[in-house]
Amino acid sequence: MSAAASSGLISLTKPFTPKTLKTLTRILTRNPANTLQKGFESSTGKVNNAAVLIPFCNVAGEPSILLEIRAKSLRSHSGEISFPGGRIDDCPQTDESFLYGALRETHEELGVHPTRVEVLGEIGPPEFNARGDLCVWPFVGFVHAASDTNSRPATDEDEPLPSLDIDAIRQQVSPSEVATAFHLPLKSFTSPTRLRSSLFRLTRPYWEIDVTDLVKPILTEDLVTRSINEDGQEVGAGSDGKIEVWGLTGWYLTLLMKSLQVYQ
Repeated sequence: MSAAASSGLISLTKPFTPKTLKTLTRILTRNPANTLQKGFESSTGKVNNAAVLIPFCNVAGEPSILLEIRAKSLRSHSGEISFPGGRIDDCPQTDESFLYGALRETHEELGVHPTRVEVLGEIGPPEFNARGDLCVWPFVGFVHAASDTNSRPATDEDEPLPSLDIDAIRQQVSPSEVATAFHLPLKSFTSPTRLRSSLFRLTRPYWEIDVTDLVKPILTEDLVTRSINEDGQEVGAGSDGKIEVWGLTGWYLTLLMKSLQVYQ
């Protein structure tokens, strides 16, 4: 697997525009790996489901992905980098679909109302968590700035969409679930100094991404280094004192970059 920015289907340096979002929608709609469907079952029968949002955004005029660091008080994956999202409520009055659940969790965790999210599509296939008891469905969207909405008239298809106020996002996160939020510039996905080749579930190549310099300045407490817990699962923020995007989050980002032909 290699990173090739020159052959990508979108710019990794120019801000998102209405034209970019249309391109992303076409790509993600026709993604042949997409097998998302309600009621997925495993060989052991019905499983619990979760959904996440992979949120594109502009920050300071830079195309990025919005990520969060899970609160250290959480019992599962505390202190790790993740997308907004969580377990799907089986009650149809709460979560009428997997996508609805992803948007609900994004609102609860980051304070981003669903009306600010322009849904672009999804990637797939969905993956189980490390324990094998939770199937995680990944959706992709663009988070509009608070002063903007996805219903705004597009006067110019090439006009950059307004940028998020990342400081405002950090101030409105749910502290019981999220330690902080940050943006990962798209150019990071081809930066040799950030990328480290790894294997997802010990068999599938993907890129882990070093974000130490982006995250450390905004942290109020140290994160736990990756290790094997009492259940035999790998947990923690990163290896060798680094803070990294890894595991299922890193895997889904690799799948997304493959869809955009950033990775070959």
